[in-house]
Amino acid sequence: MDIPLSTIAVVGLGTMGAGIAEVLARAGREVVGIDVSEAAARRAAASLAASTARSVARERITEEERRDILARFRTFSDLQAAADADLVIEVVPESYEAKQQVVRALDGIVRPDTIIATGTNALSVTRLAADSARPERVLGLHFFNPAPAMKLVEVVSSVLTDPRAVAAVTDLTHALGKEPVAVGDRPGFVADGLLFGYLNQAAAMYESKYASREDIDAAMRLGCGLPMGPLALLDLIGVDTARTVLEAMYAESHDRLHAPAPILKQLAEAGLTGRKAGRGFYTYEAPDSAVVVADPLTPEPGGAGGAAREVVSVGVAGSGTMASGIAEVFAKAGYDVVLAARSQEKADAAKARVAKSLARSVDKGRLTADARDATLARISPAGSLDAFAEVDLAVEAVAEDLEVKRQLFAALDKVCKPGAVLATTTSSLPVVACARATSRPQDVIGMHFFNPAPAMKLVEVVRTVLTGDDVHATVRAVTARIRKHPVDCGDRAGFIVNALLFPYLNNAVKMVQDHYATLDDIDAAMKLGGGYPMGPFELLDVVGLDVSLAIERVLHEEFREPGLAPAPLLEHLVAAGCLGRKTGRGFREYARR
Repeated sequence: MDIPLSTIAVVGLGTMGAGIAEVLARAGREVVGIDVSEAAARRAAASLAASTARSVARERITEEERRDILARFRTFSDLQAAADADLVIEVVPESYEAKQQVVRALDGIVRPDTIIATGTNALSVTRLAADSARPERVLGLHFFNPAPAMKLVEVVSSVLTDPRAVAAVTDLTHALGKEPVAVGDRPGFVADGLLFGYLNQAAAMYESKYASREDIDAAMRLGCGLPMGPLALLDLIGVDTARTVLEAMYAESHDRLHAPAPILKQLAEAGLTGRKAGRGFYTYEAPDSAVVVADPLTPEPGGAGGAAREVVSVGVAGSGTMASGIAEVFAKAGYDVVLAARSQEKADAAKARVAKSLARSVDKGRLTADARDATLARISPAGSLDAFAEVDLAVEAVAEDLEVKRQLFAALDKVCKPGAVLATTTSSLPVVACARATSRPQDVIGMHFFNPAPAMKLVEVVRTVLTGDDVHATVRAVTARIRKHPVDCGDRAGFIVNALLFPYLNNAVKMVQDHYATLDDIDAAMKLGGGYPMGPFELLDVVGLDVSLAIERVLHEEFREPGLAPAPLLEHLVAAGCLGRKTGRGFREYARR
C-alpha cells in the first residue's frame, strides 16, 4: 500500500467537502469532486474560484498558479468517477446508512489498493470498515471546519486498519501543511470527544436557567480565552449535529454528562438548528448569517434590579497574588483602597507587589509614571482588619478554606460599618456559608475575579438566596467602573467557568489514563481543533494539580454525577506531590528556577 496518493476523490461537496477539495487542489493533488447534487458541485467549484481569486489579489499566488489549481479540480455526479483514485474521502451526511452506502458502492469501483477515508466525527469507523470488502483499507480522516484554515486532522485507526494505510494518509496530511493526530476509534475522537461534553453541559446550564446565554458565553470567552462561547458555538456547529455527536458518545460511554441536554432535542425538532436556520440559542439576521439580532430573550441594558449603594473606598483582605491584583484594579479605577493582611509586614509586601506590577506596565508603555504614582498613593497597607471601619465595599481574597473565610466574615461583620457590602472571591466554596457567618447576610455577595486580576476582564457576580437587590446592583456597577465584565450566576459549585472548565479537564486526564491518546496529541488537538489558548495539560500544570483536584472534588460532591468523579491519575499525581509548574513536575516536567 506504498502509494503516493496523488489522485484523491472527495465524495460529498457540502461545506466540509468543498473545503477539503480546496486544500488538496492547492497542495498539487488531482481532485475528483463527487456529489449527486449538481448545485452542490457548482457551489464547490465557485467557492474554489473565489478563494483562489482572493489569493491572487493578496499576491499569495500568481494567476498561473490559480489556473493550475482550478484545472486540478473536476466535479462529477457519479461514484464511478472515483475509479482511478488513490484515496477516497467521504464527507456525506452524518448517518450510518448514507456512509455505509458509499463505502459498499466504492468496493466495486476503486482499485484493491485504494484507501477509503471517512470524514465522520461521531460514527464508528470500525463499523463502517467492517461493512467493506477490504476493511484494512478503511480509516477515519477527520478535518475541522473550515478545512482550509484549521490545522488539525485526526487520523483514526480501527483494529482492522492496515498500518501502511495510516502511514500514507499521515504523510499526506503533513504534505497538506496540517498537523495529524493519531487516535483510536471512539465517538468524538479527541477534540470533539472533549468539546461536545463541555458544550452539552453549557446547554444544560442554560436550560436550568442558572445563567443567561449571554453570560455563559461571555464567561467562557473572557474567563478562559476561548474564541467563542459554547452556546454561540453550538449554533455555528448546528444544534442537530451536536445532538447526533452526543448521542453517539452517550451510546458508547453511558456517561450522563454525554446524554444530550433536552433543549438540544427541542431546538432540533423545532427546526431551530442554529445559524444555518437563522435561529438556535440566538436569533440571527438571516439563515447562514453570523449577525445576532435582539429577540425576546435579549437582556435589557443595565438590567440589575435595585438602586446601587455609593462606593468610594474599598477594603481588600489578603496578602497573596490575588489580593494585590484586586487592590491594583480598584486603585487604578480611582478608588481609595485599604489593603489589609495579618501583619503590617505582609500588607507592605502586598503593596510592593502592586508597585512591581505597575512598574512593568510603565516599562511596556501601558501606564504613565504619574498614573503609577497616583495609583500607589491610593493604596493604604494595614496590618489589621480594623482599618476597614469606613470602607464601603470589603473584598476578601484569603485562602480557599471555608473555615478561614467564615472567621474572616465574622470579623468583617464586627468591623465594617452598616451598609458596607461584603464580598468573597471564592471560586468553589458556598457564598451563603460566608453570609451566614455574619448578622447581615443580605449584604454578602460573591465577586469572583480571575487570575491575574489586572489582566482578566471577567468577574462572576454570585448572588445567594439572601443577597439584597441593591447589593447585587452595587457590585455590578462597581465591576463596570473597574472596567471588568460582570456575569450573573447563582451560588452553586463552580459558578459558570469552573463548572464547565474542570469536567473538560478531568475528561482529558481520563483519555490519557485510558491510553487513548498522548498528552501532546490531546493538547495539540484542543489548540488546533478547538481554538483553545492552552491545551488541557498545559492548563492543569499552570493552575496546579492540587487546586484542580480540589475544585473537581467540590463539583462531584455537589452534583453527584459519577462522570464528575476526579480521574484517579490526577489523584495519584497530587498524592505524589506532582502539582504542576510550581513543584517542577505535574503532567510534564519543568526546569527548576
